[in-house]
Amino acid sequence: MTTATESLPATTSMGAVHVTVADLERSLAYYRETVGLAVLDEGSGAASLGAGEVELLGLVEEPGARPATRHTGLYHFALRVPERVDLARWLAHAARDRVALLGMSDHFVSEAIYLTDPDGHGIEIYHDRPRVAWEGLVASRMTTDPLDVADLMGELDDPATEPFDGLPAGTDMGHVHLQVADVAATIDFYRDVLGFDVTAELFGSAAFLAAGGYHHHVGANTWHSLGAPPPPPGTAALRHATIVLPDAAERDRVAARVAATGQEPESREDGVLVRDASGIDLLLTASG
Repeated sequence: MTTATESLPATTSMGAVHVTVADLERSLAYYRETVGLAVLDEGSGAASLGAGEVELLGLVEEPGARPATRHTGLYHFALRVPERVDLARWLAHAARDRVALLGMSDHFVSEAIYLTDPDGHGIEIYHDRPRVAWEGLVASRMTTDPLDVADLMGELDDPATEPFDGLPAGTDMGHVHLQVADVAATIDFYRDVLGFDVTAELFGSAAFLAAGGYHHHVGANTWHSLGAPPPPPGTAALRHATIVLPDAAERDRVAARVAATGQEPESREDGVLVRDASGIDLLLTASG
């Protein structure tokens, strides 16, 4: 395995996640009304959604696609809201509209709410605590405790009447959490080839990696996918996750490191497509 000569630039971030869905209109209704994303573009069985003018999610319809379970791919994508009050507004909306949730957690580094879309794609909506509170403590302190809902709702004057007009501009793709076939091989790829830093590991069953000292841009676990192959055709699966590099030169340097392992990156109009150790597609793009 080729070892990366340096870590990724601190300004590296995650971009849009693209997934397959079984019924585009059903998914559009869910993401508009429940999640609070806006439709940016739609046509020919596909749609782009985001907050403000920034694409965060791409949907591609394959009628009748089955949910992807027990396969490698997406565990959840994580939409990060800019302010704690934004998370409180979202939760108040979820309570009023009886949105089905998977859970609510305090991770020390962040506060998070989990749900799943009609095709089984996992979603996290979260807000980071101030970086000064957790920087350098991720490996020892990032955990999963119950969310203090009462304290979060204290951000609002009246949760029952607080308006919700969708996720605010400034919401971004904070991280992407993947189901992988092997954690060690995943670390080898994301750390030693792409250049992410490992921020935490969990008993060989999960790893968290990031650029620039963030708690994690990529999470990876084998909780439902140990040794599993990618999902077969005809499933509502992850199509690709996006890694945003600061410029084209850095994107090309990362793609070259992937090529040095024997893989053939695919140049596309929107970036360079590579595959991780589990066969998960990653689109390398440039922000500048």
